[in-house]
Amino acid sequence: MRVSVITFPGSNCDRDTQRAFSERGHTSNLVWHKDRDLQNPDLVVLPGGFSYGDYLRCGSLARFSPIVNEVVAFAESGGLVLGICNGFQILTECDLLPGSLLMNSGLTFICQHQYIRVESANTPFTRNIPAGRVLDIPIAHKEGNFFIDPERLKSLQDNDQIIFRYCDRDGAATSEANPNGSLDNIAGICNIQRNVLGMMPHPERASTEGVVSRDGREIFAAIEDYFDSSR
Repeated sequence: MRVSVITFPGSNCDRDTQRAFSERGHTSNLVWHKDRDLQNPDLVVLPGGFSYGDYLRCGSLARFSPIVNEVVAFAESGGLVLGICNGFQILTECDLLPGSLLMNSGLTFICQHQYIRVESANTPFTRNIPAGRVLDIPIAHKEGNFFIDPERLKSLQDNDQIIFRYCDRDGAATSEANPNGSLDNIAGICNIQRNVLGMMPHPERASTEGVVSRDGREIFAAIEDYFDSSR
């Protein structure tokens, strides 16, 4: 699998993400935000970090980087795009995903392990992960409070586009298990075509040797299985 990881000024999870895929035997390349060549990927990843220092609002300046036009064209042609944390924020800014990410309800930066519940196996990113599966995936953000208007929230719910919800160890999506105030405990969504996924938790931080949780490997394995089945 060929993976292109986009690097913006302020990205700080690009090399972690590149390593997570390269250690699994994939060709994983870093692509600078001013480039216009995605390098013929199977998967594009917008990684976590603080693109352009999060000036104005998270992802709002990165949306105008030259490479983002190529990412949008790639997604619109059916290519797989994964946005992690700041990458999720960028995907909402360029309208590949609906909604927006607001300041955490506690108005503070949060960095902790977090349980999330898989809501749907019907994406290339969660293929063969049973709905209801609880994963331990770290979060690290100040603006992860997902918000969307009631009409579009209902559309996400009706169309099975809510892919991850914050939950407790037992899988209960309670207000106490919601770390940032996200509407409906939403931790990740996909587009209607199901080829674009945005998620606030960091699977690349739960996938390599020597870390507390390696549950992020299940997401990477799902993507691999998707491509294996399509060959």
